[in-house]
Amino acid sequence: MTPAEIATFNAAWLQAWTDKDIPRLIGFYAEDCIYKDAQTAAGLEGRAALASYLEGLFSATPPMTYTPDEVWPTPNGFCGRWYCKMGADAAAAQLRGFDLVILRGREIVLNEVYIHQLPA
Repeated sequence: MTPAEIATFNAAWLQAWTDKDIPRLIGFYAEDCIYKDAQTAAGLEGRAALASYLEGLFSATPPMTYTPDEVWPTPNGFCGRWYCKMGADAAAAQLRGFDLVILRGREIVLNEVYIHQLPA
């Protein structure tokens, strides 16, 4: 993908996270994907495992609004930094995160997520 296509892909993918739209979100991932975040350090394998994880995660979290910041193309995907506001009020927690995304065509085969909380 071109840098512009990567930016568009990333924005649409983060919007699916914001919308907590599991079917749309899972469509970004390959059937044999691997997903890792702080809660799944050993990793999840496959769309079904990821979908199951997301159901629990999304039901346990407040509204989350993801805003793309920057993307950097890599030879086999991209790295993307984003901001996330958790909750609907002015005192909502703010996160900054970074994803390593490895693609096969236009499907994510590996997604590693790194997050930290920002000061209020």
